[in-house]
Amino acid sequence: MAISVLKKPNSFLYSLIVSSQDSIFLLSNSKPVSFSTESNDPIHSSQQLSQKSHLHVFQRYGFQASELTDFLKKNHFLLNYSSSDIEKSLKILLSLKSCPKFVASVVYSCPNVLELEFLERWKMGFKESGVFDFSSLAVKNVVAISRKFELSPCDFFRCVESFRNFGFGSDTVEKVLEVNPMVIMAGEESILDKVRFLERMGLERRGIDWVLGKFPEFLSFGVENRLIPLMSEFRDLGYSRGEVKKGIVRDPRVIGLEVGELSQCLRMLRSLKCRLSVKEEILKEGTFRAGYEVKLRVDCLCKYGLIRREALSIIWREPRMILYDLKEIERKIDFLLNEMKLDVQWLLDVPEYLGISFEKQIVPRHNVIEYLRSIGGLGEEVGLKSLIKLTRLKFHNLYVKPYPECEKIYGRFAEQVNLKNQHPVGLSKLFKPQKYPQSKEVAKNIRSFMEPLGKLEK
Repeated sequence: MAISVLKKPNSFLYSLIVSSQDSIFLLSNSKPVSFSTESNDPIHSSQQLSQKSHLHVFQRYGFQASELTDFLKKNHFLLNYSSSDIEKSLKILLSLKSCPKFVASVVYSCPNVLELEFLERWKMGFKESGVFDFSSLAVKNVVAISRKFELSPCDFFRCVESFRNFGFGSDTVEKVLEVNPMVIMAGEESILDKVRFLERMGLERRGIDWVLGKFPEFLSFGVENRLIPLMSEFRDLGYSRGEVKKGIVRDPRVIGLEVGELSQCLRMLRSLKCRLSVKEEILKEGTFRAGYEVKLRVDCLCKYGLIRREALSIIWREPRMILYDLKEIERKIDFLLNEMKLDVQWLLDVPEYLGISFEKQIVPRHNVIEYLRSIGGLGEEVGLKSLIKLTRLKFHNLYVKPYPECEKIYGRFAEQVNLKNQHPVGLSKLFKPQKYPQSKEVAKNIRSFMEPLGKLEK
């Protein structure tokens, strides 16, 4: 039994608190009061019972118990719903797409959709609008946006009908709802403005359908404040409407350029200092496409934490990376971060890393250095600069040739180096006449030719 004394103000006597396993008694002039260690709050007890009941309902619909506890703690308002209402809401969601993963994804992304009144109102609206024909992601986005902004089924049905009236296919409508569901909030006039803009660019309805299917984000851009200034920039740079249309048809993401982006990329291209063959290869499809390719690579580098100025600096110092596919560049950066355990800032010091072959140079050299490091064969640490900037012959002589086992790690590239190390055949050997065996008849002919010449000299 633990005894502690609490000091009270002068108007009170000292109180002696005696704690026991079951309760605590306050000893003073007043009557004893008992405090139970267990909560007697009826509201708290009711919430606990409601939470347990909700957990059982969610688990029956495929939710993981480990995730549900935190989910209900963050969304206390769900405890105000009855378990029967929760189950009815889950049944309606499951009727949209008979997949437990779909139901869990919708509920976790937007818990408010479990309001039974909302789902009952939308149940018939979904059937009328044909939303069941769309993908799970499209349905999820429609449900979440409608609940968040209190949209009625008529609002969504009106949006879908607008797309169909414009002649867009179901695949295009589905893609728009997957990538850019906020278009539901836009009116028919807003969508029509974008369609007319593309028509002024010379695109037909079939081409517009293809553009929206490939780049649904286009519907979020304003015509007056975004698209018209962008076209003005293209015109100021000297590109005709036909050239811009060709660029849009090839890659609709061209319309997503910020005003001033292409101009900045073209200034960088004009200032390139590289081999003429590299520059010709970069510009072989025209400056418009080349500038856009630079923009894509800037975005790729910025995705890994670099700022635009740093990304442009890397491309300017290593323009060969423009010739590599974006997936190949991402593959190199992922290898740098995950396998080499280096920071992306190393690219500022060694931009050449992005301009060499991944399969032929980066991977074989890294494997050799890692092996030598594991056996203690490195006299000093080899950094990214030494790994990349050494010529193939020098790297082979330093790290591969002295270790026979590294020949296997370096693979066929070691054989290529050995072949290149052979000296070219000299001219004396190339022009030396071929030797033929002399027969008796040939010797007799030579002797018969030389004997008269000897008599003439005498």
